[in-house]
Amino acid sequence: MSGGVDCLAITEDDITKMLAATTHIGSDNSETTMEQYIFKKKTNGINIINLKKTWEKLLLAARAIAAIENPQDVYVVTTRPTTQRAVLKFARYVGCSSIAGRFTPGAFTNQIQTAFREPRLLLISDPRAEHQPVTEGSYANVPIMAFCNVDSPTKFIDIAVPCNNKSAHSLGLMWYFLAREVLRLRGSISRDMPWEVMPDLFFYRDPEEIEKEDRERAEAAAESQLVAKAADFVAPAAKEDWGADEAVTDWSADGQPAAAAPVAPAAVAAPAAGAAFQVTEDWAAATETSDWAAQSAPEAAAAPAPGATTWGGSSQW
Repeated sequence: MSGGVDCLAITEDDITKMLAATTHIGSDNSETTMEQYIFKKKTNGINIINLKKTWEKLLLAARAIAAIENPQDVYVVTTRPTTQRAVLKFARYVGCSSIAGRFTPGAFTNQIQTAFREPRLLLISDPRAEHQPVTEGSYANVPIMAFCNVDSPTKFIDIAVPCNNKSAHSLGLMWYFLAREVLRLRGSISRDMPWEVMPDLFFYRDPEEIEKEDRERAEAAAESQLVAKAADFVAPAAKEDWGADEAVTDWSADGQPAAAAPVAPAAVAAPAAGAAFQVTEDWAAATETSDWAAQSAPEAAAAPAPGATTWGGSSQW
């Protein structure tokens, strides 16, 4: 379909990508209508797909998509989880409509339901997995383009692009090539410059791998923060004195009550006047007198003269 035009010919880089994504690996069995796309058969029974014919049919599909005036009339349908990301990316860059996930029966035939659609072109990833939209498209006379393996049924398929449709990387790469060729035919991107979009965006990613990568990224960020904090920390140059006591050397005395502080001699001599009062444990042998009149006599003798100024308080302090 390239017509011998050099700009439409496949490049070595594209062939390398196809080989890396195992686009050329077919299945053991083969359909009669798909035998024309088989290059050779390996000794272990695996069929090898002719990549030149794959590229020619890919260009034909791109020309059919680019010929439709309204891109929204082109519908891409997939029910397999491994191809939903590629289909959504293709619909975003090409501008067509997408149905990723469960296909509602009657979407192309039942005009009563709200999900009724009238596509002008239908694109699918696997004729065997998407048999329901293929059947309904045949009822509505909708042309269908499909990525077919050598054992895929080609009934109701108008444009069959031979490739390995069992590999997530192979299908992602084929959707990438198809989107790039459509944009090149429309004139949106130049053939002289490489497309800035990478094929990795069309590949399926396992949710467990995504969680693992996010966890590793978070751990790396935490380690980098710890290293940065350790680099900012500066140890003190000398030992700081916070007023603490000396280190305890006798741990056996830990928890014992502290010894009483020595009393100054002046403090001992002060209460000498009250030394007559002695407190003993024997209440019967108490020597304290109960004559309050005899105790008040010395106080009266020590009272100040009547002329002395008193403020109404006691002189016994």
